[in-house]
Parts: sequence; structure tokens; C-alpha cells
Amino acid sequence: MPIETEIKLALPARAAAQLLRHPLLAATPPRKQRLANTYYDTADLALLKARIAVRHRRHGWQHLLTVKGAAPSVGGLAQRNEWEAPSAPGEFDFTHVDVPELRRQLEAWRDSLRPAFSTDFTRQAWVIEPRPGARVEIAFDRGHIEADGRREAICELELELLAGEVADLFTLACTLQETLPLHPATASKAERGYRLFVGPNEAKARAAKARTIALDAGMSTSAGFAAVALSCLEHLQGNERGVRDSGEPEYVHQARVAIRRLRSALRVWRPLLPAERFAAFDARWRALAVALGEARNQDVFATETLPPLLAAFPDCAAAARLQKHAAARRKASRRAARAALAAPEYSRLLLEFTTATLALSGSDTPTLKDFARDCLTKSARRVARQAAAAQGADAAARHRLRIALKRLRYAVEFFAPLFAGSKVDRYLRSAADLQELLGHMNDLAVAAELIAQAPRAAQSQLARGWLAGRDELMRREIDAAIDAFVRQPPPWKKR
Repeated sequence: MPIETEIKLALPARAAAQLLRHPLLAATPPRKQRLANTYYDTADLALLKARIAVRHRRHGWQHLLTVKGAAPSVGGLAQRNEWEAPSAPGEFDFTHVDVPELRRQLEAWRDSLRPAFSTDFTRQAWVIEPRPGARVEIAFDRGHIEADGRREAICELELELLAGEVADLFTLACTLQETLPLHPATASKAERGYRLFVGPNEAKARAAKARTIALDAGMSTSAGFAAVALSCLEHLQGNERGVRDSGEPEYVHQARVAIRRLRSALRVWRPLLPAERFAAFDARWRALAVALGEARNQDVFATETLPPLLAAFPDCAAAARLQKHAAARRKASRRAARAALAAPEYSRLLLEFTTATLALSGSDTPTLKDFARDCLTKSARRVARQAAAAQGADAAARHRLRIALKRLRYAVEFFAPLFAGSKVDRYLRSAADLQELLGHMNDLAVAAELIAQAPRAAQSQLARGWLAGRDELMRREIDAAIDAFVRQPPPWKKR
């Protein structure tokens, strides 16, 4: 079964000439070709639902029929099945697909296939040898995608591995990124084409959430970290477009959750990670989290905390002025979040972190399951200590408990496949419920800080009193929830 391994990198059109002057490329004339592609699907988008792409490619007088399987892209890297064979326009002979079940499904759809969208671009390609035994094709594509009269520009670089290791692709990508504004791209041309074909209906879009990570007890600890870390990057990059193009708060929220999960993974595996490569990453991820955190705080304040406050005091002039001030702060914080994801530092961080993660290797000692038990036990003890300190205490103590609980919950989610069972599910639900209560109380504390930072004319004793009252109402509920959570037996202990 043929596997295509490539890194896709977005390039601003303004940097095209700079790319062509790069020392790796300038000395060798590129191979140029115009590639016109038509992608097909059924009326009910059966191929899209099955995450399969079928296209006809016209290259000069030659026509090719290509079938591609979908694969998640992480740090720009995509590894997917690809089958390609000579064909003719309008013909769909799938005999070259060597997976019988897939071939039968494609043949069942054959009579229902119709054009969905097209891509038309000029490719300039170079084959280089970054080291002995390694060969990489660098393809620079410029053109457009078209669907139902709508167009979107193509300006991207594809680094395809012809021989060597995946690490060779990332080493080359990092070298190019030193002087070029390259960003690891997650969407293939087919995915972008489908977005155009379906139409710009933002209501159909959904923020990407963390997926279950396929850990198993036979993995090495380093392989376990790589699976978790790359899943977090996939989660983060799945929300980039939403943060950039949408005002929907959930995209910022999920991007921030992805970074928190990634930083939690770095803490869990810290004793086993090479310090010389990973020590600096946590601070860099934290800086990005801070940029997104301000936007999240403003979203929560404007959409969750402020509306009931305004409803409680509809005639309060200071509250109305606070609403106007909050709207301006929210707009500014969203601009800052978008800028953070558009910054060169973020693009470098994605590539460098992915490179370091894929380069990990380690022994099977300790086993992943033993390592998980040890980490979860230490984390649960930390939560118990913070829980004892938080009962009846101030907002700062509850905040420390909330952070410790988040880290424990994420670690349990990472390792849950190793301890499958209803007890793990119940433990996670209980942790999530307590975390939600603590989160609501933290939102009230953040709201009090935001009000204190507002202009004097927008501050109100009524608002402060309202927040303090809600905080007091939640204290007893939280103390009971804390007590119930810490009394649960850990579901990962040996029996």
C-alpha cells in the first residue's frame, strides 16, 4: 500500500520571490508543470464523509486518476495512503487500489460521482539531497481552488519524502523557515476545496476538541509522549482557522485547552525528556497561552458573567458603561490572540517542537503503564494536599487546587486507555464536575479583577456585591464536591 509522506507549509504570496532566491534552490532550475485537477464526490458527499479524495489530474497530455485517504496533519506533516494510475477524463477504473474493501466501495460509488471542485496551479519542483541517502522533493505551488464560482488562492510549499527519514523533512523545513515566513499547514488542497464547495456557512463549523489518544501498554514511554504531544498539536491547529476568521469564543477556548494539555504532558514526562531539547519549550508555550488566555477571560466575562449582572441591575448606569468598556477590551484581546497565532514565533515553535518530539527515542523501562501509575499517584496526592488547603480558604487557594486538578484530569485522560473501565470514566466525570465548579468560581474572581481595572465611571459597588454574593453561594457546594472527589479510590492502582 503506497504511503505519501509530506510536510505542507503555507507561504505568503509576497515571499514567493524570496523563496526562489533561496540558496538551496537558486542554483538548480526547477521542473515546471501546470497541474489541473478535478475532484469528485456523490450528491450526498459520501467520499467527504468517508474521508477519501478522488481526483482526475491533467498534466500536459497525460491524465491520472488518484485516490487519497485522509490523515490528520500535525505540524504540517501528513502521512496518507495514495493510489495513482493513468486514466482518461470521466473514467473511473479503481483496479489500482490494492485495498479490496476500499476498491469495492469506490466501485459502488462510481456511477454517482460528479465534479465537486477543481484546483489549477503551476508547480515548480526541485529534488535535493539534504544528507547522503535522503532525497526530498520541494514543490512550490501557486494557483487557485475553485468551487461553485468561489475562488481561493494557493501559495504553498510541499516537502515530499522520496528517501530517508521523516526527520529529514523537518530538518529541511526548519532550515527553510530560518529565512522564510513558512507556517505548517494542516488543510490539504482537497480539504480547502470542500470548504469552498460546501459554502461559507460558519454555523456548520465546529471547534476541534481533544480526541482520545491511542496509547497501549506495549508502547515505550517516549512513544507515549509523542502520541500525546502530537495529538495536542493536532487539537491546537484544528482551531487556528476559527481563531483567525471567526468571533466564536469556543475556538479560542479549545486552542487554549490544547496548549494547557500540552504543557501538562511536558510536566508529566519531564523526568524522561532530554532537558537540552525540551527545557525551553514550556516557557514558549506558556507565552502563547497567556496571549490566548486574555481573550478567553474577556469572552467569558462578556458572554457569561456580564449578562446576568446587567439583568440584575438594568438601571445601573455604571453597569452599562462597564458593558461598553468590556466590549472594547474583548475586541482588543481577540486581535492580540489572532496576532499571536500569526506571529513567526508560533510557526517556528510548531516546527521545532514537532521536530524534537519525533526525534525522541528511549527504552521500555519503566513500562508505560508503570510510569502512568507513578505519575497519576503523585498528581493525585498533590491534588489532595491542595484540596485540604482550599476548603474554606480564599480564591488563591481554590485557584491552586483548580490548576492541580486540571493537570491530574489531563493526565488521567492521556493514560485512560491503559486503565480502561467504568471506574476511570466515573473518576474523570467527577474530576470534570469539580473542575467546572472551580472554573465558575475562578470566573467570578477574574470578573472582579476586570471590574477593578475598568475606568472609575464603569465601576459599581452593586456589581462587586453581586459577584461577592455569587461567590459565597458557591463555597459550600464546592467544599462538599472537593470532599467527595478526594475520597474516591484511584482507578489506576494495582489490585
